Parts: sequence; structure tokens; C-alpha cells
Amino acid sequence: MKNLFEYSDILHSPIEAFTCATENVHLPVEAHWHYFMEVIYLQEGSVLVTCNDACKRVEAGSVMFFPPQAVHAIYADGGKRFRYFCIKFNMNRIRLTGSYLPDLNLAFRRVGALPCPPILFTPKDLPGVDLGGFFEDVEREYREKQYAYDASIYSSFASLMLRILRIWHCQGISLDLEASSETEENRIQDILVYIDRHSQENINIEELAHHYNMSYSYFAKMFLKYYGQSCKQYIEFIRLNKVENFLLFTDYDLNYIAAETGFADCSHLIRTFKKHYQITPKQFRLRSRTIGNGLVPEETRAAGN
Repeated sequence: MKNLFEYSDILHSPIEAFTCATENVHLPVEAHWHYFMEVIYLQEGSVLVTCNDACKRVEAGSVMFFPPQAVHAIYADGGKRFRYFCIKFNMNRIRLTGSYLPDLNLAFRRVGALPCPPILFTPKDLPGVDLGGFFEDVEREYREKQYAYDASIYSSFASLMLRILRIWHCQGISLDLEASSETEENRIQDILVYIDRHSQENINIEELAHHYNMSYSYFAKMFLKYYGQSCKQYIEFIRLNKVENFLLFTDYDLNYIAAETGFADCSHLIRTFKKHYQITPKQFRLRSRTIGNGLVPEETRAAGN
């Protein structure tokens, strides 16, 4: 089974940017995750996106943030045309001054793990910000690649991030987050890759903690700090996303899919899938193919409707 992790050579390519449109991209973009922030700005039409357990419709003029390490996918919105600008960058390059300001990586991951994460912004959500002009400038900087273009883009996003932090603060979202060390960041990244690569196996969480030289209690506390859920819940979440990819992009039967994604048997897969999506795997596959373009209807997601 293909892993969900998507590698990006951020060392040699500190920023990736490209435009996706009906004419050159066939949706859906499969569920995947990476270490970097991904942002899409809808220039025309609309698309459906999933981020962790939330499903949202992104329409023209709106911007969607996919936090680092969040599992996300992009689907066609029925037969509607679309055009969006996508940019990926390393959030660690943005340093906000002020001891009271949170680590951006941690803040976006924690907000992204909320049941209905406020990570989709329309022009009304950001009064005074010309989102169209903002992304036109970013796109031009990336295309022309003049001296220090990457510094210019990071500087622009730093200002936008501050606006978003203010919005979250006004919404009552706690941003008083404990800072994370580089060692802890690296360990949690390694753990996520391990879970992705071995999700089809019987993962013993206590052994996993021991493998990374942590006590079980510290491991559980650290995982909850970063993702707002237990490691057991996260493993099930990764397995279900792989099931979803199988259902959307292959014709394999449920017995094969269960064996490839770490479920004890077909019955276990069906029970878990239905509990999470309120629909059986068979119904999910039939509905997505009936609608076309691999679209995942909003009602199949438990949160974000």
C-alpha cells in the first residue's frame, strides 16, 4: 500500500508553488501529508477539501490552510470548473518576535486537529486584506525568482499569519502553547513516518514509545499535545485514510483492503469505517463513483459539515 507521506526537498527548494486548473489537473488529489505548510487560494470556481476529519468547500476568493502533518485531499466539486494557486513552504522559516506568540507549527497543528478547524478564510474573514492581490504578488515573486524572492514570500506570509492568530485569539482559541524543542519535533516527525509505513501491522504503542526512548506516559502526553488525540486514534485515522484511497482509486475487494490497511478482518474494517463516516465502505465507493471525479460528499465526513 502506498504511504500517505509526501516527500519534499525543502533544503534545495525552500518554496514550491504552482497553479492547478481544470485543464491540467485531474482531481481528486489523493489523501497525503507532509512536514510543510500548504496553502491553496481559489482563483476560479470551487473545490472540496478534506483536512484531517473536516470537509470544507473552498470557493473563489477564499484561502485554505493545510497545517504541517495534517492529512488532506482535494476533490472536484461536482462538475464545476476550478483554478487554484498552491504554495508549500517551511513554517520554521517564519519567526515571529514576542515571547507571548506561539510556535506557528504547533499552533496550526493544534488548530487543525479541532473538530471544526477554522483554517478556511474568505475575504469577509480577513477585512482589509486583498487576498487576490496578496497571492498575485506571491505568484509573481516565485515565477520571477529575483534576488531574495523566498525571503520576500516568507515576510508576506508572516504578516498574514499574524492576522490569523488575531482572529483565533478573538474566537477564544487558546494560543498559550508550550514551545517545542527541535529534538522533540524530530522525534514526532519520525514517529509519524513510522506509523504511516507500518500502519498495516499490529503496532504496539508501548513498544513504539520504548523504541523512541520515551516512557509510555511521556509519549502519550507528547502525542496529545501535538495532535489533540491519542496515538491509537491517530493510527486508526491513518488506516481509514488509506482505506479511503483504496475505495476511490482501486477495485480491490474489502478483504484485500482490510489486510493491506491493518484491520483484523473485513468485518472490523466495515464497523470502524461506518462508525467514522456514517456510511459503509461499499456505499462510499458507489456514491463517489455515481457522483464522479472521485468526489467525497460532505455528508460522509463526521466533522466540518
